[in-house]
Amino acid sequence: MGIPIETVYLFTLVISGSLTFLYILLSDVLDGIFDAFDHPLLSPQLFLSFFTVLSATGYLLERYTAAASYFIGLISAGVALIVVLLLHFFVFVPLRSAESSLNYAQEDLEGCRAKVIITVPADGFGEILIQRASGAISKPAKSLKNEEIPLEAEVIVVSMENGVAVVAKRDPYYIS
Repeated sequence: MGIPIETVYLFTLVISGSLTFLYILLSDVLDGIFDAFDHPLLSPQLFLSFFTVLSATGYLLERYTAAASYFIGLISAGVALIVVLLLHFFVFVPLRSAESSLNYAQEDLEGCRAKVIITVPADGFGEILIQRASGAISKPAKSLKNEEIPLEAEVIVVSMENGVAVVAKRDPYYIS
């Protein structure tokens, strides 16, 4: 076609780098579109990273070595594949699991121990503090048996009703 392969690599680098930058800026919007491809290895981050590394490696090898273009293309593809796989397994997978570990469902709190931080009156609401590995969670609480639960008492979350913890006093003699 008359276009030097260096120019192809350079234009691919500029385009994939620009698309990567745009994806970073618009990732919250674009993630909804790309949810149709629900396989983690088919994510746009990995495709853009692959083409960026492929074109950067290809451009540098074409520019500074005298190797054949097809050999440079194979080396560039291999390097890009290795970098993308390392990026996926050592960056994206841990980030995805760390992001999901901070979330909790209301049902996850059932059965947890908590401490009363605002007295729970007999027919009203108080507040409890639940200590978890990801941090402390404060929730409004009401008594299971409509009895007053004093400040600093240890309680067990029996159930969650519309974001309100239904709690019972913890029996210190019961081994749980």
